[in-house]
Amino acid sequence: MSDRVFMQKALELAVRGRGRTSPNPMVGAVIVKKGKIIAEGYHRKAGTPHAEIVALKRAGPQAKGAVLYVNLEPCCHTEKKTPPCTRAIIKSGIKRVVAAMTDPNPQVRGRGLKELRAAGIHTETAVMETEAKKLNETFIKYITRKEPFVFLKIAQTLDGKIATATGDSKWITGKRARRYVHKLRDEVDALLVGIGTVKKDDPSLDCRIKGGRNPYRVIVDSSLQIPLTARLLEHGDNRTIIATTRRAAQKKMDRLLSRGVRVIVTGDREGRVDLKALMKELGRMDITSLMIEGGSSINASALSSGIVDKVLIFMAPKILGGIDSIPSIGGKSPLLIEHAVKLKKTCITTFGDDILLEAYTSF
Repeated sequence: MSDRVFMQKALELAVRGRGRTSPNPMVGAVIVKKGKIIAEGYHRKAGTPHAEIVALKRAGPQAKGAVLYVNLEPCCHTEKKTPPCTRAIIKSGIKRVVAAMTDPNPQVRGRGLKELRAAGIHTETAVMETEAKKLNETFIKYITRKEPFVFLKIAQTLDGKIATATGDSKWITGKRARRYVHKLRDEVDALLVGIGTVKKDDPSLDCRIKGGRNPYRVIVDSSLQIPLTARLLEHGDNRTIIATTRRAAQKKMDRLLSRGVRVIVTGDREGRVDLKALMKELGRMDITSLMIEGGSSINASALSSGIVDKVLIFMAPKILGGIDSIPSIGGKSPLLIEHAVKLKKTCITTFGDDILLEAYTSF
């Protein structure tokens, strides 16, 4: 039980780095001696000391003979900005290391624990492993597949509508749900919308919470229809990305490039943006997580292409009705119910009167 208690503390510390450690994982560390915590630390952001190093510095000489709890296997490779944690742990005199899970990074993957054991340090794993994997689910996908973990966020009525026939959609959900969405924007690396949303709503796709950061903004625009007056182009932070195809006019592309917009050219046989190929490109940019906040068409394309890992469906206690109102998922329906996208591990929470359903896809 004591191992779980101290690992829970490590996980709680790790969460403090949410939204700031990418492309690194969230990691917390606790050093325990004679049943008491003597030092703790967490990874604040990429490029800064890892959680274990922070905790070891705070423990100082007291670390000798102590136990280190960490929610991810300590790193052992040198191909990064910070030195390997295993060397510091060995040097400190720590006698036992408890890791919630092994590091999925191919450069580590058990080697860190092996190095510690070779130095005479007792190691254990799989303590609160399920919780640890959920915490770093975005990192796990990114480091193993070099693609971002994709969230599909939808705000809809109970009958699955996102707008009236005239396009009116403000506001379906209440303030608490919308405030939570801005919290999510602060945590993910990028947001993605289709050109239809840009032309209709002219969104800025920024984060409006105190101390929040603006994520990358990705626009799927197969023929570069984006107006040069769009608010997305006014941030001036070089964090706007437009995914297009060979149908795009070079002159328009050059104008966008001159404004600091990154243009990714990809496509499929039908002249549409290849979303799977786009995810690969974003992964190469160290974008580890992405949230889709688009409309009916882009939602359907994302699901049909199989890029979605998790859905976040906010449902307001409203019924819009009408066959001409806009559904949250467009496109063509499958011929059979068995071909529907299947979800698993559902979780329901509430924000005032609104309901949030979270679930993973089964792709």
